[in-house]
Amino acid sequence: MKRPAPVTELIEELKRLPGIGQKTAERLSFYLMRGPKEQAEKLSRAVVNIKEKIVLCKNCHGISDKELCDICSDARRDHGVICVVEEPYDVYVMENVGDFKGEYHVLMGVISPLDGIGPADLTIGELKTKTESREIKEIILATNPDMEGESTAVFIARMMRPFNVRVTRIARGLPVGGDIEYADPVTLSKSLEGRTEMKFSD
Repeated sequence: MKRPAPVTELIEELKRLPGIGQKTAERLSFYLMRGPKEQAEKLSRAVVNIKEKIVLCKNCHGISDKELCDICSDARRDHGVICVVEEPYDVYVMENVGDFKGEYHVLMGVISPLDGIGPADLTIGELKTKTESREIKEIILATNPDMEGESTAVFIARMMRPFNVRVTRIARGLPVGGDIEYADPVTLSKSLEGRTEMKFSD
C-alpha cells in the first residue's frame, strides 16, 4: 500500500536527522499524525524558532539567543581559563558536570584531513587571537579522545607554545574512541579534575 505523499515527505525529512532511521521516522510520523493539530504546530514553531532566534555567541561560538551567551557575559566566571570543546552541544555536557567555572571555546569540529577539514576551517584562529589579546592563564583541551580529537588537541597545544599560557588535556577517564556527549557527569568531573599539562620536547 502506497503512503499518502505528506506522510512520505515527513518520513524522509525525519530520516535526515542524526540517529533517525526508517522505522523511527515512521513511528514519529504516525505519532504526530495521530496527535492533536496543536501539538504538530507547536513542534513546527519550535523548529522554526531555532533557525530564526538562535545565533552563535560571538566570543565562544556556543549557541545563544543573544550576542553573548550567558556564560561569556557572566562576570562571576573565570574568563582567564578556557575549556576548548568540539561542538556547541559539548558546552552543555560540560556545564552539567558543575565543576568548571571558566568560559568555553567551541571549535565547530576537529581537524580531519580525510574529510578535507583543516585548522582554517575551525575557530582555532579565533582561539589564538584570544590568547594574544587577553590574559589567559589556562587552556583546557576537552576534545574527544579519538584520533581526530587527539590530533586537534596536539595541534592547538603546539600553537600555544610561544604564549605564556598553561595548556592541559582532560584526563583519560574517558575511554579512547569515546565521545564527550555520552560520558556521564562523574566521569567528566574526574577527567577535568585529573587534567594534565601538555608538554613537548624540542
